[in-house]
Amino acid sequence: WYDDNPPATSAMQQNQWLNMPAITALPGLFVQDDIRINKQHRLLLGLRLDRHPLHGAVSSVRANYKWTSTHEKTVLRIGAGNGFRVANVFTEDHAALTGARTLQFEETLKPERSWNVQANLQQKLNLGNDHALMLEAGLFYTYFNNRILPDYLTDPNKIIYRNIRQAAVSRGANLNITATGIRRLSLNAGITLLDVSVSKNGNRERVPLTEQYSATWMMSYHLHRLNLHIDYNGNLTGPMILPLLGPLDDRPGRSPAWSNQSIQLRYGFGIGFECFGGIKNLLNSLPPANSIARAHDPFDKLVQFDGNGQVVATPENPRALTFDPTYAYAPNQGIRGFIGLRYTKK
Repeated sequence: WYDDNPPATSAMQQNQWLNMPAITALPGLFVQDDIRINKQHRLLLGLRLDRHPLHGAVSSVRANYKWTSTHEKTVLRIGAGNGFRVANVFTEDHAALTGARTLQFEETLKPERSWNVQANLQQKLNLGNDHALMLEAGLFYTYFNNRILPDYLTDPNKIIYRNIRQAAVSRGANLNITATGIRRLSLNAGITLLDVSVSKNGNRERVPLTEQYSATWMMSYHLHRLNLHIDYNGNLTGPMILPLLGPLDDRPGRSPAWSNQSIQLRYGFGIGFECFGGIKNLLNSLPPANSIARAHDPFDKLVQFDGNGQVVATPENPRALTFDPTYAYAPNQGIRGFIGLRYTKK
């Protein structure tokens, strides 16, 4: 069962739009065996068989191994498995509905299949007085068959959907640190290195709109005497390849690294009421003003095309652009404040 607000889950009946959730009957069988070898070693095996109404029987397997140290402060997890996914571009990729590009399906889309391997190591450090530090590091690798990726680059006036025949890979590493109880300070921070690529003619090409690295953090400090909480959080997003609309498009083809940060103060009255206030987007991180091409002409009424359907440069449109919001990569709301009051019933 799936429901959303685009036309993919609605239908026109008697001159009015009616909500029509997508309902798919997907019976399946799942078998799992949790093997406890001993106190330190554990093995989990699973098999799943689904019956899809369009694609028939599809099987998936997984295997996971867990090792715990004798003092239970170190945990190692290793897992592998495969899966499948039936994509619906209209409900998953809203760029298909928000821009002026023509959608082109070159074939009947097949389900995506993937194989993945991951490893994760956790280390807990006791610092005394209920202070704890948790370190977590991981590696992951996913190989895709029949990957469905929107192609923004072949034709600037189209979004082309197809099952790619070449190998598609998503791989990376992550590191996370969690600290609690350290002088009334709580901290959680993590960083992820990511490589999402497709092999074409023996060369690896990075997938547009995927960052090379990202980081998140959250800190909270409690001032007991004032009964005041200070919350600070943020994220950092690395550069991405951005889809351009043609050789005359003067927007950068690569985004800069950008960060979105917020701070909040919370004061509790002790009777369930709490007032709060803060600032969002402290650095006023915004995309360029021209990120949405031709925002003044969302239906391309002023755009001229040649006999092949390509945009023609005109005095009104010297860069030969069409309306296209797929370039935007950062929030469109700048720095702003907020204040509020909440009540929590205990």
